[in-house]
Amino acid sequence: MLVVHHLNNSRSQRVLWLLEELELPYEIKFYQRDAETMMAPPELRAIHPLGKSPVLTDGDTVIAESGAIIDYVLSRYGNGRLIPPEGTPERLAYTYWLHYAEGSAMPPLLMKLVFSVIPSRAPFLVRPIAKGISEAAQKSFIDPQLKLHIDYWEATLNKHAWFAGDAFTAADIQMSFPVEAAASRAAVHGLPKLDAFLEHIHARPAYRRALEKGGPYAYAD
Repeated sequence: MLVVHHLNNSRSQRVLWLLEELELPYEIKFYQRDAETMMAPPELRAIHPLGKSPVLTDGDTVIAESGAIIDYVLSRYGNGRLIPPEGTPERLAYTYWLHYAEGSAMPPLLMKLVFSVIPSRAPFLVRPIAKGISEAAQKSFIDPQLKLHIDYWEATLNKHAWFAGDAFTAADIQMSFPVEAAASRAAVHGLPKLDAFLEHIHARPAYRRALEKGGPYAYAD
C-alpha cells in the first residue's frame, strides 16, 4: 500500500493530488508543523533521515523528493498516464519542467520567504539593520529574479495550455506549488495565463479530492 507522509501546507499536497488523478489507493499519515518555527516534526526523521516532506512509502521502499516520487509512481503505477510519449518534444518539456520546479523555481521563492522573516527574528537592537539588509537584498536581487521566472511561466503558458504542451501532465502538478506560492505573495495576480492556470487546477476534481483528504492548504485560495 502506498503511504503518503503528509505535512500540512507543504509540497506533499502535490503527491495526494497525483494519486487522486491516477485514482490509486493510498493511505495518509499526517504530520503538523511546529506552530512557532514552522518546521516539520522530528517524527518524520523516523521515515527519512532529513525529516522533510513529501515522503512516500510503498511497502519497504521509501521515496523522497517530489520529482522522484512522481517518477516512481508514474513508472510503476501510471500505465502511461500524465506523461507524454517518449521521443516527443512534449516529453522533453515535461522532463524539463518536472526538474525546473524545484531546481530553479523554488530557490528565489524560498529566499523571498527567508529574507521576509529575518527582521522579525533578529534581536531588537539590530532589527533596523536587519530590516535594511533584508529590503535591499529583496529589491536588488530576489524580486528581479522572481519576476524573471514568473514572466517565463506566463510566456510558456501563452504558447500552450499547460507547461509541457496542450495536455495536462504531472509536470503541471509539480509546477503547481511554485505558482501557488508565488500567488500567495500576490506576485502572479494580473497575469492572465497564470491566473487561468490556477483557476483550472483548482477546479480539477482530483485536486479538490486531495484537498478534502489532506486537510487545510493555505495555497489553494
